[in-house]
Amino acid sequence: MSEPTGTAAGTAAGTAAGTSSVVLDVGGMTCSSCAARIEKKLNRLDGVHADVNFATEQASVRFDPDRVGTAQLIATVEATGYTARVPAAAGTVAPGSPGSPGSLEPEDTELSDLRHRLLVSAVLTLPVLVLAMVSPWQFDNWQWLSLTLAAPVVVWGGRPFHVATWTNLRHRAATMDTLISLGTLAAFGWSLYALFWGEAGMPGMRMRFELTSASGDGSAQIYLEVASAVIVFLLAGRYLELRAKRRSGAALKALLDLGAKDVAVIRDGIESRVPIDDLRVEDTFVVRPGEKVATDGIVVEGSSAVDESLLTGEPVPVEVRPGDSVTGATINAGGRLLVRATRVGADTRLAQIARLVVAAQAGKAPVQRLADRISAVFVPIVLLIALGTLIITLAVGDDPVHAFTAAVAVLIIACPCALGLATPTALLVGTGRGAQLGILIKGPQVLENTRRADTAVLDKTGTVTTGRMTLNDVRTVAGVDPDELLRLAGALEAASEHPIGAAIAAAARERFGALAPVDGFANAAGLGVSGTVAGRRVAVGRASWLAERGLTPVAELDDAASAAEGEANTVVFVAWDGAVRGLCVVGDAVRATSADAIAELRTLGLRPVLLTGDNRAAAVVIARSVGIDESDVIAGVLPEGKVDAVRELQDSGRVVAMIGDGVNDAAALAQADLGLAMGTGTDAAIEAADLTLVRGDLSAAPDAIRLSRRTLRTIKGNLFWAFAYNVVLIPVAAAGLLSPLIAGAAMAFSSVFVVTNSLRLRRFRP
Repeated sequence: MSEPTGTAAGTAAGTAAGTSSVVLDVGGMTCSSCAARIEKKLNRLDGVHADVNFATEQASVRFDPDRVGTAQLIATVEATGYTARVPAAAGTVAPGSPGSPGSLEPEDTELSDLRHRLLVSAVLTLPVLVLAMVSPWQFDNWQWLSLTLAAPVVVWGGRPFHVATWTNLRHRAATMDTLISLGTLAAFGWSLYALFWGEAGMPGMRMRFELTSASGDGSAQIYLEVASAVIVFLLAGRYLELRAKRRSGAALKALLDLGAKDVAVIRDGIESRVPIDDLRVEDTFVVRPGEKVATDGIVVEGSSAVDESLLTGEPVPVEVRPGDSVTGATINAGGRLLVRATRVGADTRLAQIARLVVAAQAGKAPVQRLADRISAVFVPIVLLIALGTLIITLAVGDDPVHAFTAAVAVLIIACPCALGLATPTALLVGTGRGAQLGILIKGPQVLENTRRADTAVLDKTGTVTTGRMTLNDVRTVAGVDPDELLRLAGALEAASEHPIGAAIAAAARERFGALAPVDGFANAAGLGVSGTVAGRRVAVGRASWLAERGLTPVAELDDAASAAEGEANTVVFVAWDGAVRGLCVVGDAVRATSADAIAELRTLGLRPVLLTGDNRAAAVVIARSVGIDESDVIAGVLPEGKVDAVRELQDSGRVVAMIGDGVNDAAALAQADLGLAMGTGTDAAIEAADLTLVRGDLSAAPDAIRLSRRTLRTIKGNLFWAFAYNVVLIPVAAAGLLSPLIAGAAMAFSSVFVVTNSLRLRRFRP
């Protein structure tokens, strides 16, 4: 699979002719307006298109390497006042890189520091708040105790806000931190003025607490409880927000941690345990019961049940035997396996899944770009509103205390954090939960199309059906034991490589175990096979090929063959000792879950259409068995005609979701408004699709659409809350109806609400 744009590789990778991409870990962002500033600066560079995600703390950049280099991108971010670095690991998601979803140490340090700052500030603030709110407890000179306790909170507890504000001012910018720092320092500064030069420092001074803007003699009013409590509220909000962001990326981190750390490899006949990084393609390695499969490969010896639930969400273990594929990070639940490695490192399925998830989380939905544009101009507007509130309140004759508290309340209530977190937190949780369930959402732009889709075009082979030939029935003439026929035909076909023969041989092995050897094996390509089994000359093949040898089936078998072929099966006849003794019915079996999945698609408002290259009669039989109307069958379509079929539906006004798995589906998946690829399909199909169903089961399709729609609803709910909060409460604060203390609590609550609402997606169940 080619690497998608904006991978977490962190190193430049070609994405189109003359274009490279890189993901940078960005540090120092405190709100969405920070992300907007960095994005604006990067996009001013020649040949650069950047998306900066506040929630993931990453910048996904596409650039022309002939005009811009990675070093210049990093320098631009640093010149804007933030830090940037390329993740340490190249080619894969770097679990240990700072700021990446799998990072631990930097995240824990940041969270630990914030927790410590919050706890100390809260302990110091509680007495200040109680003394200010409960007048009977205000003893003589209580205000000086309040100053002693509040000063460390404002200076040390609020230091992150003040430092960020100073850094931004040096770059002639204003962010959320500017509002917080100005508001709390203004309240603290006013208190210092009133204590040292006004009337507030006199013994016997008393205050009463108000929920709205205070009024009275400014020289007798102090706001130490506002300055300290607002900082505590905001530190608490930021701590809860950061912890929730870490939790929202937990699903991806768990995915990254799935891989094995070492492996028992066999080289030159000697088994030795080596680190997973030393494993190479074509190496043979051992997987014992209970161990993880080290990397993607083919079983060369042994049989077992493999638990793929961590990758696919499917709880039932899959039986594997020699020749079957196994995926790295799955668990061997049964016997000992010898596996030949086919993919290692960044090429493995686990690495591909992680790259797809990270690329989706780093992207932006169209609706988020509106929020980003608003956040970029929001802080300057709020500063003007606060200044206007102060001037107008004074101009209409109100006292300075009332004007000041109203202006401070505006500064504190107005925070664009909820706007910036609305989309990326929902994406983090939704895509992470999808990865746990075996559903990969390639990008945020996909979400809108899942809501609009009204038609589901289903490829038949490998999607509605298993894509593997299986033996469905054995019919014999009178006096012939069906088990004998299957034993002889299976032994003969075991020497053949044809899919039909392999299905017959597999059914015989499953029923009888070891099969008899074959002598004198002969193969007529595409027609039949012959040979001697247990002393009998056996032939298995088409009726026409047997007829050339003077072997003609009786009418009873002809009728059975016609009936089976009418049900979309393939029939081969079996003859020995000069006569046709019976037939084997082989077919591409319909997946057990297909009918239920198609019914679910209908309940989601999608009309199912079957698209296949098979003849119409066979296609209609399959369609009926899974609940698709005969009028919604498009049959006899060549691979290149699938794109035309999808385009015709689109031209008729349909919004098409295409579900397929093969190379011949890739173009149609790309043409469709929404492409869903079966994870058991080809890399070309997966790369072309918008959603990948890792477990390769059609029942995952309605789950994927439902999860995507729920994620979109969560994003819209978050944005509605964020917009409504600011639209309603900024005028309330400007009118003097909120005290700065209540404003601080409300602002902190808004961000926590948005992140908590997004975390509800973790409870999504198929």
